[in-house]
Amino acid sequence: MTEPSNDNTINLGTANAAAVTGTGTSAQWLARYSDSLMGVFGNPQRVLVRGAGALVWDADGKEYLDLLGGIAVNALGHAHPFVTSVIASQLSTLGHVSNFFTSPTQIALAEKLLELSQAPIGSKVFFANSGTEANEAAFKLARAHGGKERPTILALEGGFHGRTMGALAMTAKQAYREPFEPMPAGVRHIAFNDIDALRAAMDGSVAALVIEPIQGEAGVRPLSAEYLQAARDLTHEHGALLILDEVQTGVGRTGTWFAGVSAGITPDAMTLAKGLGGGFPIGAIITFGEESSRLLSAGQHGTTFGGNPVATAAALATLHVLESQDVLGNVKVISELFAEGLAKVDGVTEVRAFGLLIGFDLAEPVAAGVVAAALDAGFIVNAPRPNTIRLAPPLNLTAKQAQSFVAALPALLETAIAAHNSEGKS
Repeated sequence: MTEPSNDNTINLGTANAAAVTGTGTSAQWLARYSDSLMGVFGNPQRVLVRGAGALVWDADGKEYLDLLGGIAVNALGHAHPFVTSVIASQLSTLGHVSNFFTSPTQIALAEKLLELSQAPIGSKVFFANSGTEANEAAFKLARAHGGKERPTILALEGGFHGRTMGALAMTAKQAYREPFEPMPAGVRHIAFNDIDALRAAMDGSVAALVIEPIQGEAGVRPLSAEYLQAARDLTHEHGALLILDEVQTGVGRTGTWFAGVSAGITPDAMTLAKGLGGGFPIGAIITFGEESSRLLSAGQHGTTFGGNPVATAAALATLHVLESQDVLGNVKVISELFAEGLAKVDGVTEVRAFGLLIGFDLAEPVAAGVVAAALDAGFIVNAPRPNTIRLAPPLNLTAKQAQSFVAALPALLETAIAAHNSEGKS
């Protein structure tokens, strides 16, 4: 058998080598996309081929400022040189082992997360591949705690926890749930940020309360400090677990390592993903204290790829840069810049800035039009609601980059409103 040469790009074949190098026009790639991929994401907005820091380029060479960061994933932007060098080094040494074994990077990352989360002695970590997988582990943790005597899991209206079945059951949006019903039983959704509703729902049948400190998919809506404290007090009182979903808010996104912990709340478990790997897929659940850490025993949960050496090395590298270069300090500075600048734009009615997880509301329901106009102007943003824009850029975004979007926003709004009015007349 002929051994392949060291030129891996050539050996991919002409068509696949073009994929690696980004050769070809957007129109060509989108035609191939529609012929080969399921349409679960709708039509892709662009074909991206390269990134550097907060910038990305599409297949036609157009440059964009990425203010969405892969939906709060690319904590250090694209192709961060230290993170990519650590990934390459680890992959050249050891890429994957089964969980019959462990690796130094897996152990070191678990230790680092326990340190950063200020977890007490006896706390443990389980690694998965994504946020929804971390929340599946949380779902099973709640079931293990409750048993048949405590069948209820409480979650909040407006919450989003993922699209696998357990995570989907905890997700409130009916449009996501209805095609796949019946959901796993026992989940009840209660009013957002309503302490009276929480108190009324909490009784001896509740195994766990699962909450996001800030709801990203609902438009960047925070739970109050009073609600978080009531959640901790009431779950303690009734013997239920408090599980914080920090998939979007964790790992420095809000200017602190974890939004709930920084609010003075020690949960029974916390889920992480998104920014943890700096763009490399990884998720985690941290259990706080010995009692919750003993709920899942050997053989009761698992994953093939979770905690693999490359993913955990990527996460260690990401955390190292965030910590050693005071990136969280930058988050606070840029957050204030966005908050002040956006609030001065005509047509913006409210700004909610929690570090670099930012939502701002518009006077008109033209958020989708703003997203389209922004793309044409070279900015990537997101519209979680008809009148809300969400930003979740890299945490090392510069002031100049942030100011460029704030300066462009009035024109983007004008374009979106004109298009909206034109559609209304047609």
